[in-house]
Amino acid sequence: MNPTYFELAAATTALSAVGAFAGGLIIAGALVWAVRLGIKVRRGESRPPRPDEQPHLPEGGAVREIREMREPDEVPVAKNESERLKPYELRHAGGKRSEDQRTPRWAPGSSGSFGSGGPGRT
Repeated sequence: MNPTYFELAAATTALSAVGAFAGGLIIAGALVWAVRLGIKVRRGESRPPRPDEQPHLPEGGAVREIREMREPDEVPVAKNESERLKPYELRHAGGKRSEDQRTPRWAPGSSGSFGSGGPGRT
């Protein structure tokens, strides 16, 4: 007796249903394991800070941004042309406060951006 197509289809359907159920059980088990692991890790961490341990504003209030024009410091020159300056011979790149604190503006009649077709800053 040869099995008919209907019997083969029914057997394949039953096998795929069992496979889907087993796969669902594996995924559900993995999710339960992940949640339990997360709870365990969370218990091992330090507690969150209390409200009195939170950062507060300074006595003088909020710190505001200061805008100022700066001038660069001159780069020190080596003693000989063959010498190279070492990093420890350089100063920090802070610069100094400029005497002129006016913000530079575009000259009238010059273009405002690169590639606009104007003659550029003249």
